Amino acid sequence: MRRRCCQIVFAVAAMVAAWPASAQQYPSRTVRLVVPFAAGGTGDIVARVLSDRLAAALGQSVVVENRPGATGALGAKAVASAVPDGHTILVGQTGEMAINQHWSKGLGYDPVADFQPVALATIVPLALVAPGKASFSTVAEMIAASKTRGLSFASAGAATPGHLSGELLKLRTKSNMTHVPYNGAAPALNDILGGHVDMFFSGFPPTVPHVKAGTMKLLAVSTAKRSSVAPDTPTVAEASGIKDFDIALWQGFFAPRGTPREIVDRLHAEINKLLVQEDVKTKLLAAGAEVATISIDEFTAFTKAESTKFLRIITDAGLKPD
Repeated sequence: MRRRCCQIVFAVAAMVAAWPASAQQYPSRTVRLVVPFAAGGTGDIVARVLSDRLAAALGQSVVVENRPGATGALGAKAVASAVPDGHTILVGQTGEMAINQHWSKGLGYDPVADFQPVALATIVPLALVAPGKASFSTVAEMIAASKTRGLSFASAGAATPGHLSGELLKLRTKSNMTHVPYNGAAPALNDILGGHVDMFFSGFPPTVPHVKAGTMKLLAVSTAKRSSVAPDTPTVAEASGIKDFDIALWQGFFAPRGTPREIVDRLHAEINKLLVQEDVKTKLLAAGAEVATISIDEFTAFTKAESTKFLRIITDAGLKPD
């Protein structure tokens, strides 16, 4: 019996001694950055801009893996169920990390219980745009028009940040606006260009060429601060008087819950070092994404605040899945 107890003690001691070493040896194989959407979106751009540089910093290959489906749920679920050893990381965004849990049942993952925030990377403002031939050119004129004849606002789909931005604007200004959901941003933009809908909170980058061409009007940006991409464009808060209007598409890195803190800390440090490099910032800004580096604790608080914010919008506006 005594011999058996000694064996157990030695085995436990060996495991404890080996654990810091395993963290120090991280990574021991390829690191996967899982983007839960198809290639080409902002999350995918962030992952690909950083992947080679992160590989050099970690001393192991880093690959980007697109796992689209169910508005981000399929990719998120895959990472949530991965071994928590830092070799599978989610490039998570606003929808799947702060909105979906309040809208869709049976997601298969919990953004809080199943994930450890690692690093916030970028923030992309939504551009409030209208057709180039719209009768209004400012947010104030748009709100006035909505109260006299009613307006329609497009979205890339129900419960997307663009949809909830429109609902919040409608709610807080007591405007007469009707939601028109589309299957993605591209058809919504096409109908703005065609004048079939009156307004759309779009991701910023796709609107730029149309605004420059005069076929689309840029009325405001959805974030609390003006965008450096369009510094002369007011925020919705400035243009409408809604002081706390602040909605964005953001991208960040998340590890499966249970990933050793040493590994999380290292990933956080390496990612933040890369994000502040001028060439990285320039490439991301070209995609409309502004770099935002904060601590792990601040990122954790940020994701919780975002979740609370979107739940409040859904509740206050009385929104329910169709």
